[in-house]
Amino acid sequence: MADFRDIETVLLFQKGLYLNKQQDFTSAIASYDVVLSIQPDYPDAWYNRGNALYRLGCYEEAIASYDQALEYEPGFSEAWNNRGSALDDLHRYEEAIASYDQALKYKPDYCWAWYNRGIALRNLERYEDAIYSYDRAIEFKPDYCWAWYNRALALKQLGKLTNVVASYDKALEFKPDFEEAWTNRGNALYHLGQLETAIASYDKALELRPDNPNALYNKACCYALTGNYELAFESLQRALELNPQEYQEIAKTNSDFDGLRSDKRFTSLLNRQL
Repeated sequence: MADFRDIETVLLFQKGLYLNKQQDFTSAIASYDVVLSIQPDYPDAWYNRGNALYRLGCYEEAIASYDQALEYEPGFSEAWNNRGSALDDLHRYEEAIASYDQALKYKPDYCWAWYNRGIALRNLERYEDAIYSYDRAIEFKPDYCWAWYNRALALKQLGKLTNVVASYDKALEFKPDFEEAWTNRGNALYHLGQLETAIASYDKALELRPDNPNALYNKACCYALTGNYELAFESLQRALELNPQEYQEIAKTNSDFDGLRSDKRFTSLLNRQL
C-alpha cells in the first residue's frame, strides 16, 4: 500500500512544476518548500526550486538550491549547468565555467553547457576558447542558431571578418528571421568593403524590424560610400528620427558622409533638434 506522504510529495512536486510552467514562480517555490519539508533529500525538488528562484532573479538563492540538489545527486548535469547560468548572471565567470565543466564531466555531449561555457569565456574576453566551446555546442546541435551567432561575435573580436560572415550565414540558415544576425552580418560586410552585399543584408534586417536605427544608419554609410547620396540621406534621416542621441553626433565626424557635407539638407539634419 502506498505511503500517503509519498503520494502527497509527488502531488506537491507536480503542482510546483505546473506553477513553474505558468510562471507563478513564488507559488512554485512554496510548493517545493512543502515537498522538501517532507522529503529533504529530493534533488529534483531542489533543482526546480532553484529554477524558479533563477527566474525571479534571486541568483544567490538559486545557487544555494542547486547546491542542495548536487549534494544529493552529484552527477546532476542540469543542476551544474543552471548553477553556472546563475553564476554567470552574477558576473562570476570563472566559477560559472567551473560549474559548466562539471556538467560536461557527467554529460560530455551537453550542448547547452558547451554554449553557456562559451558565453562565460567570451565575457572574460577569451575568444579562442569561447569559439572552441561554441564549436562543441554546434557539434552536438548543428542547427543551434544562437551558437552560430555568438561564435560570429567572438570571431569579430579576433578580426576574422570573413569567418564572421560565414557564421552569421549559418545562423540565418537555421533562423531566417534572425534580425540581429542580418544587421551584424551587414556590419561585417561593411568592414570588408562589400557595400552592396551589406546593404542587402541591412534590407533583410529592416524587413523584419523597420525601426532598426543601427541598420538604417549603417545602410546610410554604405549608400554614401557608393555615391548614392539621396538614399544615404533618406536612411540617415530615418535613423536620426529613431535615435538622435546615438547617431547625430557620430554622423558629424563620420568620414563616410564626406560626400554629403556640401548638401545643406545634411548640415540642417545634423544640427536639428530631433
